[in-house]
Amino acid sequence: MSPTQRPADAWSRWGWLFGGIWLVFFIFPLIHIWTTPYTPAHRLVATALVAAFMVAYVLTVRRAVRRVGGGQYASAARGGLLGLGAMVAVAIVLATMIGPNALTAMPFIVGVPVFFLPWRGVWTISLGLLGLGMLTSALIWGVWPTIMFWGISALVLTISVLSRYLEEQQESALETESQLALTEERERVARDVHDVLGHSLTVVTVKTELARRLVDADPERAKQEMGEVQDIARQALAEIRATVGGLRVARLADEVEAADVALRGAGIDARLPDDVLLVDPRHRITLAWVLREAVTNVVRHSHADTCVVELGDHWLRVSDDGRGVDGTREGNGIRGLRERVEQAGGSLTLGPGPDGAGTTVEVKL
Repeated sequence: MSPTQRPADAWSRWGWLFGGIWLVFFIFPLIHIWTTPYTPAHRLVATALVAAFMVAYVLTVRRAVRRVGGGQYASAARGGLLGLGAMVAVAIVLATMIGPNALTAMPFIVGVPVFFLPWRGVWTISLGLLGLGMLTSALIWGVWPTIMFWGISALVLTISVLSRYLEEQQESALETESQLALTEERERVARDVHDVLGHSLTVVTVKTELARRLVDADPERAKQEMGEVQDIARQALAEIRATVGGLRVARLADEVEAADVALRGAGIDARLPDDVLLVDPRHRITLAWVLREAVTNVVRHSHADTCVVELGDHWLRVSDDGRGVDGTREGNGIRGLRERVEQAGGSLTLGPGPDGAGTTVEVKL
């Protein structure tokens, strides 16, 4: 059990009722008390002891469940052991008054440590109390009058242990799922931020270099390029905010237009599709991300003169006539892109261009 605090849930508040339901079995020792020719005082004292045991059990379980549910494991163990001691003391006194009928308390005594002790303590104390109870009762009252209580006690302990084990396994599975979901979300944000910033900063770099070269020769054109840089920076900021908030969705038509701007700014002849509606709507978002990253890599790394983008119903191909990828390690962008495509049930192929020169990125969904 982890020592970290956890908010109390419904089980932490009301789970003790599940254990309290079984107190109905004390009807049998109460029937014995009031149908056996004991003195009135004897009956009242024995009944009070039965009530005291039931109260001690309910309070012990209730406090233990709440404290364990709140992550207060040491406090739960200390309080639980005090309650268990009180239950054992009451049961011993009751046994001197009503004989083997007091063994109705035995299943509650051996089962209650499961609520608040770590597993080692459960095995030590619960099994120790079960063995001690069996030995003592056999020596005092014999085997046959008490064997039924032994079997019930062993069954209750087994069910309690199994219930706690299954509950802890479920909690562990839920925690694992939560961690996996958190990891996937972090990876999604990392991929999206990489794709957004990678593309935007690449275009900004190309355009600022162009503006620097034009500032003396063509000031108006340089001013226009810097204005576009400002627009791209603002758009990138908005996209980053939307990405972090999980709200950004890439649109294929927008990415085709952005590819045209980026490639033209880098002096690369862009041959782009005129119609994106032929792409299956289910695949447009994924292919939009692929197009963005592929064009960014063309602008940044390829030194190409021409870039061709082709679209189909469930596929995308981006080819350039640049220097190719032979001997080049796969970068974070392509690796993140491959993960994104595989999550969508597709495949990504990276290789040389149609004539053996340049690079081709092909995605099929």
